[in-house]
Amino acid sequence: MQAWKEACSNTGAVIVVVPVDKTYRLKPIRFSGPCKANLTVQIYGTLEASDDQSDYKKDGRHWIVFDNVQNLVVEGGGTVNGNGKIWWENSCKINKSLPCKDAPTALTFYKGNNLVVSNLKIQDAQQIHVSFQKCKNVLAFNLMVTAPGDSPNTDGIHVTNTQNIRITSSTIGTGDDCISIVSGSQNVQAQDITCGPGHGISIGSLGKGNSNAYVSEVTVDGAKLSGTANGVRIKTWQGGSGYASNIIFQNIDMVNVKNPIIIDQNYCDQDDPCKEQGSAVHIKNVVFKNIRGTSASDEAVKLDCSKSYPCEAIVLENINLQSEEDEPKALCNNVDDLAQRGSVFPRCP
Repeated sequence: MQAWKEACSNTGAVIVVVPVDKTYRLKPIRFSGPCKANLTVQIYGTLEASDDQSDYKKDGRHWIVFDNVQNLVVEGGGTVNGNGKIWWENSCKINKSLPCKDAPTALTFYKGNNLVVSNLKIQDAQQIHVSFQKCKNVLAFNLMVTAPGDSPNTDGIHVTNTQNIRITSSTIGTGDDCISIVSGSQNVQAQDITCGPGHGISIGSLGKGNSNAYVSEVTVDGAKLSGTANGVRIKTWQGGSGYASNIIFQNIDMVNVKNPIIIDQNYCDQDDPCKEQGSAVHIKNVVFKNIRGTSASDEAVKLDCSKSYPCEAIVLENINLQSEEDEPKALCNNVDDLAQRGSVFPRCP
């Protein structure tokens, strides 16, 4: 922390270095701004999280946080290791007898503008691997994010209430969403993404607890998903409000993916059935284009929209999803203004 304080108070351009072949075990730490200088953090070695859960009593939701640091560059080719096994073993999703608790996010960028995060390996997070929260103008590229496919809630890159973010040339394989985009996020671009294992590339979930949610101007252009539990997905809870709009998923290859194309306005990630409610997050202006490959589920296309607030202006264009077993199907409920262009298989009835 002393090195950070000195760097942050310096008026010139400053580089903070984690040396190669060095491993530093860290308790939860918050690097706070604003700083006088434009900082570059070069991680050549390894940052490893403490696995003593008592170290997280003051803040059980975060491990490394960059808080209100503007014009920050984090790079270097090194490793950020969340050392998450102890957290996974104590998750209610692994052991149903345990209470459900949140675990730390490995690497959080909070209220940062003009950020560049590149050339890092982030692995085995306690929960989410990388989170951009209330940030603007972000470039994230050449990231490798990895955790076992059965590690609970270990989203790869999580985007929340963040505007103007581009995620490119990254490989993500975890136990949850490779990329998750949630409320308050706008102008999100993801390109050249390799995803799997995991739960796919998701917008949502949105609207939990009857909340308002807003996501718009999202483009996923160029991705390969392999063996994931979902492909490209929009998921919303009943009872929410707001919108998810102007969304494009295009140029995507699927290999043995369950639910390759899915809009689920009846999402319910809990043991007890969710109560049917009249309101919903409005989903409109969504394009699925040039998506091909193999489905591991009977329903290769699932548009399960709300009776009260149907999906609006959905486009399926040049879709070719095959199955090694039964012929795949399309389930399309409560969709207003559905356009199917070019060759679409399977096709909505």
